[in-house]
Amino acid sequence: MDPVSRDLDRETGHPWPEREATADLQTQMGDMQIAGGEDMLLDDYDVVDEKHDVAEITPEGSTDEPTEPLADDYAGMRERVLPKLPDLEPEFETTYTWHIENYRNLTRKERGPKFECGGHPWRILLFPFGNNVEYASLYLEQAHEDEDKPKEGWYSCVQFTLVMWNKNNPSIYSCHTANHRFNAEESDWGFTRFSELRKMFAAQWDGAGRPMVEHDAVNVTAYVRIYKDPTGVLWHSFENYNSKKETGMVGLKNQGATCYLNSLLQSLYFTNAFRKAIYRIPTEHETEKKNSAWALQRLFYLLQTSEDAVSTQELTHSFGWETRHIFEQQDVQELSRILMDRMEVRMKGTDAENALNKMFVGKTKTYISCINVEYESSKIEDFWDIQLNVSGNRNLDDSFRDYVQVETMDGENKYFAEGYGLQDARKGVIFESFPQVLHLQLKRFEYDINRDAMMKVNDRYEFPEVFDATPYLSEGADRSEPYLYQLHGVLVHSGDLTAGHYYAFLKPAIDGHFYKFDDDKVIRATLKEALEENFGGDYANAVNGAGVRNPYTRTVSTKRSMSAYMLVYVRKSREKDILVDVTEDDTPTHLGKREVANALKLLTINIARQLDDERIALEKRRKEREEQHLYLHVHVVTDDNFKAHQGFDLTSWEMESNAPSSPQMYRVLKSSTVGDFTRTVAESLQVPPEQARLWAMVNRQNKTTRPDQPLPDLNMTITEAYSRFSTRDKPFRLWVETATTVEDGQALWPNVNPSPSLAAPILIFLKHFNPDDQTLKGVGHIYMRKTSKVADMIPAIQQLMGWSPSRESVSLSSPPSSGLPSPPYSTPSSSMCLYEEIKHSMIEPMKPKATLQQAEIQDGDIVCFQRALSEKEASAIASTGRYTDAREFYDYLMNRIMVRFSPKLAPEPEGSVFDLALSRKMSYDQFSAKVGEYLKVDPTHLRFSTVLASTGKPKAPIRRGQASTLAQMLMPALGTYANANQRPDQLFYEVLEMSISELETKRNMRVTWLPEGVMKEEPMDVLAPKNGVVQDLIPLIQRKVNLAEEEASTLRLFETHQCRIGKELDPKTAIVSIPDYAVLYAELIPEEERAASDEDRAMYAFHFDKEPAKTHGVPFKFVIKPGELFKDTRQRLSKRTGIKGKQFDKLKFAITQRSAYSRPTYLNDEDELYALASRADDQLGLDHVNRTRLFPGKGDSIFIR
Repeated sequence: MDPVSRDLDRETGHPWPEREATADLQTQMGDMQIAGGEDMLLDDYDVVDEKHDVAEITPEGSTDEPTEPLADDYAGMRERVLPKLPDLEPEFETTYTWHIENYRNLTRKERGPKFECGGHPWRILLFPFGNNVEYASLYLEQAHEDEDKPKEGWYSCVQFTLVMWNKNNPSIYSCHTANHRFNAEESDWGFTRFSELRKMFAAQWDGAGRPMVEHDAVNVTAYVRIYKDPTGVLWHSFENYNSKKETGMVGLKNQGATCYLNSLLQSLYFTNAFRKAIYRIPTEHETEKKNSAWALQRLFYLLQTSEDAVSTQELTHSFGWETRHIFEQQDVQELSRILMDRMEVRMKGTDAENALNKMFVGKTKTYISCINVEYESSKIEDFWDIQLNVSGNRNLDDSFRDYVQVETMDGENKYFAEGYGLQDARKGVIFESFPQVLHLQLKRFEYDINRDAMMKVNDRYEFPEVFDATPYLSEGADRSEPYLYQLHGVLVHSGDLTAGHYYAFLKPAIDGHFYKFDDDKVIRATLKEALEENFGGDYANAVNGAGVRNPYTRTVSTKRSMSAYMLVYVRKSREKDILVDVTEDDTPTHLGKREVANALKLLTINIARQLDDERIALEKRRKEREEQHLYLHVHVVTDDNFKAHQGFDLTSWEMESNAPSSPQMYRVLKSSTVGDFTRTVAESLQVPPEQARLWAMVNRQNKTTRPDQPLPDLNMTITEAYSRFSTRDKPFRLWVETATTVEDGQALWPNVNPSPSLAAPILIFLKHFNPDDQTLKGVGHIYMRKTSKVADMIPAIQQLMGWSPSRESVSLSSPPSSGLPSPPYSTPSSSMCLYEEIKHSMIEPMKPKATLQQAEIQDGDIVCFQRALSEKEASAIASTGRYTDAREFYDYLMNRIMVRFSPKLAPEPEGSVFDLALSRKMSYDQFSAKVGEYLKVDPTHLRFSTVLASTGKPKAPIRRGQASTLAQMLMPALGTYANANQRPDQLFYEVLEMSISELETKRNMRVTWLPEGVMKEEPMDVLAPKNGVVQDLIPLIQRKVNLAEEEASTLRLFETHQCRIGKELDPKTAIVSIPDYAVLYAELIPEEERAASDEDRAMYAFHFDKEPAKTHGVPFKFVIKPGELFKDTRQRLSKRTGIKGKQFDKLKFAITQRSAYSRPTYLNDEDELYALASRADDQLGLDHVNRTRLFPGKGDSIFIR
C-alpha cells in the first residue's frame, strides 16, 4: 500500500482530522507560489466525515505498466479502477470529468459542475489545499439544493472512484475507490488525504518527467455506479437505526451473554402457533415475576407492541437465574428442552394441553432385526429435536443417512434373540414420523481426541431451503401428507468454543423475506446471507490464502467462524397452521390488550399536559438564566429547622430540600432591602414582620457555621448586606429569630451590643440529649449575660422544657447516685449535665461555677444538656446497645453509617431486609445487640457475613472474637485479601440454633455423602465439637441422611487428597487432627466388603484421564478375589461404582502405584487382578475422560425454576 493509502486507512478511524498549526505555504512548498494563504484552514462545519468500516481503498495507479489504460480511456479505466461487486446488481452508472484551471487561485473549497446519475444530481467536492491536512482532499457529493431536496428517507448506495490526472499526459494519475450509502445526513464521502500537495506540484510525478498539476491545471474524473439495495441496509452505518421503522419488528436486549437465549426466543416467537399456545396458558391470577409462563407471555406481548428493543430481565428472573447465569453461555438445545418441559407442565389441564406435542414431537423406532429368522426387537420413542453429526458429512442428507445407517451384528457381536439364540442381526434407528416444526441441532462442538479438548467444527456443511424427509421414514410410516419442509430459521454461532456470538436468521412470513435478529437489531437479509454464508468452510473470496479476522475471537482464519448450529424447518403442508396470524384477540386480556384504547387516550392527555408543563418550566428556566445576575440566593435557618435537626450545628447544609431540618432557600432581588426580605421571610413563617429579625451567619475556623450578629439596617440592600456580613464566593446564610416577648404588637429584642461590654447578653442555642429515646434535638435559644455562671442557665432550661424548678443543688458534671424518673422531670431531685458543642469532634463538659466569659461562650454557641443517670439506669440503657452520655452520642453521629442487613439463607420473607443506622466504632457485640433488638431475637445467636460486591453473595462469616470495629469489618485495610471486592455498607445475617460462643466450640466439617456408589454425591455441612473424635460425626451424618441405627453402624468416613484415598478415618481419630484441606467422604460399607472372606483382599481405586497424575472423580475401596478373571471383576466394579452401560464400556482399567508418576499397566479380560496387584502400594486406576473440564468457562447446568 502506498503512503497516501496508508495514511487514509489510518485516518478513517478519526472522523475529524486533528488541527495543527499551519505554516506559510511558501515555507512548506519551497519557491512554489500558491494562492489561498489563510483560506486553507476550515471550520469544523467544512470537515468531511470519513468512516473506516465502510470505505474500501485501492492503491494509486502506477504508470510503469504500458498495458494499463490511460486516464482519458474512460471505458478501460472504469474496468480497471471500478470492478463490479459480486452478488450486487448495478442500477445506474456514469462517468464525469471536471477540468480544473488556475489551481493556485482556487478558494479553500471548490465544487465542480453538477452531473446526473440515477435521476439525482452529483458533483465533485475539492479542497485544493487540503482539509486541515497537507494533502489535496477530494470527495463525491450529492448536489441537491434546498429547493430541490430529495424526499424524506432518500438514500443511494454508491460505489465510486475519483481519478486525478494530468491533462497533457493521461498516464500520470492517482485514484482512490470507496463504497458509501449517501443520505441527507451523510451527503458527501471521499478522501481527506487524496494526494500530497508537495508531490502534486513537484517537478516530476513518480519519475514521469512532469508534475501532476501542470500549468496550474489538472483533471478529476468521477466514476460512479449506483447499486440496488436488496435488504435496505447495504453499507448502512446503523447509527440511529430503528428496527421497528425499517422492518416492523423489534429485537431483544443482551443482558451480558444472553445472545444465545435471544436467538432461541425470537425463533419461538415467530413460530406463531407456539406463541398462541403460550398465550392460552391461564396466568391472570398468578402474575408474578417467579412465574415463567407469565413472564414469557409478557415478553411475547412486548415484542408485538413495543417500539424499542425488549428486555429479557423479567424472563430470566422468573427462571431463577442470578447475575452469574446472565454472563454464562449455555447450550441452546438444553435450554429449549427445559423451556418446553416447563411450558408443557403449565399447559396440563388447560385447553392448550398437548399443543406443543402436536407441533414439535416426532417418533423414532430403535430396532434390532434378525437376518435369518423372523424376530425383531423394537422400541418407539418421542423426540423433540434431532442431533445431527456435522463432522464427516457434507450436507443435511448425509447427516440423516449417517443417523439411520444400519449396523450389522455378527461374529462375536451376534444378538441373542429370545427363542432363537445367537443370531446375525441388523441394528439401527428409523423415523416413524416427523413433527410439524422440525428442530435440527447441528453438532458443531465435538471432543477432539488429538487436542484432548472440545473444539468447534467449522467444516462446510450445506442445508437446503426445502428439505425432503421422506427417505428417512420407515416402510410403515404414514405418507398421506408429503414430508417436505420449508426452512424457517437458521440459528448461527460466530466464533469458537471460548468466545463468540449468537444470532438468528428467521423468515416470519410464508412468502416473506429472511431477517437477521442480532440482539436489539432486526435487519432484512438475503437468502445467501441466511443460507450459504452460514454453511461454514473456507471463505470463497480469500485472496492468496489470507484469512479473515473474527471480531469475537480476534483471530485470523481462512475458515468461516460463523456457521449454523440449529435449523428450524416447517412442514410445507402445515405452514398456514404454524405461521398463522396472531391477532389482538389471541393476546391474554391481563397483558393489557383490551385496555390499549383507554390507555392511549389517557396517554395522549398526559403527554399534552406534560408538554405544557415542560414548556412552562423551560420558559421559567430561560427567564431565570437571563435574570440570574439580578438575583442572589439566600439560605435561611429557622427555629423549626433547628428543632427538627439531629446532628451537629444548627442544621445540615447538604440535606435534601424537602427535609424538615433543611434551611429554606430564597431567590432574592439584589436591589431589594433587608426590610423587604424580612417581610418575605416573616410571611412564610406566618408572623408579623416586626416580630422577625435576621442574623448573619459566619463560617468559624473550627468549620462550624453559627449566627454572629443581627443585620442592623433594614434599609440596606441585600447586596450591601452580603458584602458586609458574608464571605466572597460563599453562600449568604441567615438565621431568622422570632420574638418571644411582644408588647403592643412590637417585639422586645434583647439589647445585643456588638461592643465588648460585659453587660451585653449572649445568644446561646440549646440542644437536649434524651438517652431513653436516643435523640439529640434543638429546643430553642436563650440570652445570658457574660457575667452569668454556667449554673445560671439551669432555670432558663427548665422553663424552656416545662420542667419544675429544682430546689436542690444541680450536678453538671456527674450523675447523682440516686435513681431518677423519666421525663418530664418534675421531681426536685433532678440533676443535669451540660456540655458545650465546640465542633464535631470536641464536646466538652462545662464547669458550673465558671462564668460564661471564663467558659469563652459567645453569640451562636451551642450548649447540650441531658439528665444525669443513675448507675442502674445507665446499665439498663447500655445493655441494649444505646448510649448513656451525650458525648458518646455525638461520637456516634460523627461515625454514623447506614448498613443494610439481609438474611443469608433464601427465601427472603417480607421485612427480613432492613437498614440500621450504626456507628463505625461499634464492636461485634454492640451492633449485634442493635440487630437483635430489631429482629426481636437473642443477639448471641446472630452470625454475620460480609458481602461480595460483584455478585451480592455471602463472602465470609465475621468472627465474633476479633478485636475490630464495624468499620474495620466492613472496610478492611487496603491491600488485604479481605478488602478485595467487598461491600462497605451491607451484611448478611443468620439466626443460629445455638449461641455464637457455643458455635465457636464447634468445627464446620464439609462431608460428601455417597448414597449410590461413586456416581451420586450429596455434600453436607456438619458441626462437630472441636475437641471431639470422628465417632461424634456419625450420629450427625445419620440425622442428615436419615439412616437407621443398624445402617449407621456400617458408616465409614475416609479422607482424600487429589482425588485419591489418603486414609480411612478411625472412629477414635481426633477431629482437630483432620487438616482443613482434606476432602471427606462418607458411605455405607458395601455388603460385598462386609461379607469378604479371609483370602479376599481390598485395594484402593481412583479415576484418571490418560495419565495417573491427572486424577478426578471420587476414589473408592474395592474387594479383589483370588482366581477371578478380570471380565468377572468388571461386573462387580460396575455394581460397586454405579457406572453402567455404554459409559462403563468406555472405561479402561490399569494397575498403578501410589506415586503420581507411575506408569499404568492396563488390564485385559483374561487377567487376574488379584495376582497382578501384589505390591502394597498398588492401586486400581479407572482411565476415562474427565468430563468436568471439557467446557472451560461454561457455567453450571442450565435450569428454569
